[in-house]
Amino acid sequence: MLSARNREQERYRKLIIAPVITEKSMRESETANKYTFKVHPGATKIDIKRAIEDLFNVRVTKVNTMTVGGKVRRRSYRHREGKTAVWKKAIVTLAPGSSIDVV
Repeated sequence: MLSARNREQERYRKLIIAPVITEKSMRESETANKYTFKVHPGATKIDIKRAIEDLFNVRVTKVNTMTVGGKVRRRSYRHREGKTAVWKKAIVTLAPGSSIDVV
C-alpha cells in the first residue's frame, strides 16, 4: 500500500513527462536558469510548480506554459499526409542558486 507522499510523487511523475533537450533549452538553462519540460496536457502552472519543487528539491519562481501544435508531415511515397501530436511545454524558471541536472 502506498503512503500519501508516494502517491503524490507518483502523480507528479505522470505530470512531468520528459525534459526537452535542444540547443536553445540548454543555453537557457546555463544563462537564465530556465528549464524546459514536456508536461501532461491537463497540467496547470500550479501543478507543474509543485511537481518540479517536489521531484527535484528546488525553488521555482515562474512557470510559463504553451501548447505546441502538431505539424503536417508526409508519411509515404504516395504523398499521404499525417499530423504529429499536439503537446504541452513548460518553461520553469528557478530561484538563483538552484539547478537541475537534466542530462
